[in-house]
Amino acid sequence: MSKSFFILFLVSSASLVGAESAFASEPDYARQKELVHLVRQDCGSCHGMTLKGGLGPALLPETLRDKPAEGLAATIYYGRPGTPMPPWKQFMSEAEAAWIVDKLMTEFPQ
Repeated sequence: MSKSFFILFLVSSASLVGAESAFASEPDYARQKELVHLVRQDCGSCHGMTLKGGLGPALLPETLRDKPAEGLAATIYYGRPGTPMPPWKQFMSEAEAAWIVDKLMTEFPQ
């Protein structure tokens, strides 16, 4: 019984650490506003000001739903060599790129 309790304790602790690190990586409100502006203005210049597509593909939940979030975040952060998609790593952290993807996959703020 004590072995089962110990395993349950370890699993519970690990899930709390994961939740804490995910929460810690969320940008503060002011930075969120900056990132929303960046996506709407800079990304919008290729992906459409309403993110419905343009020179680049649409960035809407229904068009992104089958794509892995990690791959989308890597595309934002590192760009896509040989394509017009530039890297944005000089403007944001990897955690902020992941935050953008999370918002794009649900409903991007105005």
